[in-house]
Amino acid sequence: MTEARLSELRHEIDSVDDRLLDLLNRRAAAALEVGSIKSKENLQFYVPEREAEILRRLTSANPGPFPNEALKAIYREIISASLSLEKPLSVAFLGPRATFTHLACLKHFGESAVYDPQLNVSEVFEAVERGISDFGVVPIENSSEGIVTHTHDMFVDHNLLICGEIMVEVSHDILSVTGDLTHVKKVYSHPQALAQCRDWLERNLRTVPVFDVESTARAAELAKDDPAAAAIAGEAAAKIYGLKTIRKRVQDNANNFTRFIIIGKIAPKRTGNDKTSILFASKDEVGALYLMLEPFYRNKINLAKIESRPVKKKAWEYLFFLDMEGHITDAPIAAAIDALKMRAQYIKILGSYPRVV
Repeated sequence: MTEARLSELRHEIDSVDDRLLDLLNRRAAAALEVGSIKSKENLQFYVPEREAEILRRLTSANPGPFPNEALKAIYREIISASLSLEKPLSVAFLGPRATFTHLACLKHFGESAVYDPQLNVSEVFEAVERGISDFGVVPIENSSEGIVTHTHDMFVDHNLLICGEIMVEVSHDILSVTGDLTHVKKVYSHPQALAQCRDWLERNLRTVPVFDVESTARAAELAKDDPAAAAIAGEAAAKIYGLKTIRKRVQDNANNFTRFIIIGKIAPKRTGNDKTSILFASKDEVGALYLMLEPFYRNKINLAKIESRPVKKKAWEYLFFLDMEGHITDAPIAAAIDALKMRAQYIKILGSYPRVV
């Protein structure tokens, strides 16, 4: 009886798979036609708000038991493959491969995009601004360590927009060739990863020297050639560089996320669940910051984040980076920014974009 029922269920699964295959190819054919129309009309191929709309519609309509996170992952790959039929997207990112920035790229753009690793954040901005890459992905803040200041600074000198955001859970493992903690005589990792694992290192490898390198992937690369070395890196680095896991999830904060932004030249349209980012400098006067923020209070706008950075060319003057809920075309935000323009010494709109689904 059990074998017969298993056979029936397997037959049903095969039948569903056949229907899915047919539907995927019908979808791909429609995507090809969309790409043809976009090409003839000179329309942009990648539309972030359309992707966000698809994911929100499907997850809100999903009755289960199939989990929403898995549904989103599958549809991101379907969208990625469909886009590659229209025009493969090129994406610059803070490399090398197997870093968390690379994982953020794969999470958002899927396996079908063309990825171009860059040595630093500045090179990512340059690649996108010069048109070498369609988009760029860079880290902007971490839930444990705060903002990535260099990324903020780049917006002062580059005329690019934030087109989207990606949230990635950061889980650090300690890896080595042998997989044995007693063999570890030195540890390599990126300074931010080391900071996020400070307590674990103090408890378990207090006397072992720790070395900063440019990325967690570089740490894994060094560890694979040295049996006495260990790397603090992600699970993907272990697979790519052939390392064994000594301990998993050695970060001090279990709830550790990094927010990445997508930079480009397009301005996504309103989705109804958006975020807007700006930077501004206040005038040197009493109550300056209050005057800058008052229009947002008056227009009942929820500010998601505010950070300050010193202006490099002038001592004791600051730039403020502001994230708010809503789209630049929303009347309250438009009114608040108009008021801010009258009061600020300098203002730059960094973009409105769909919030993480």
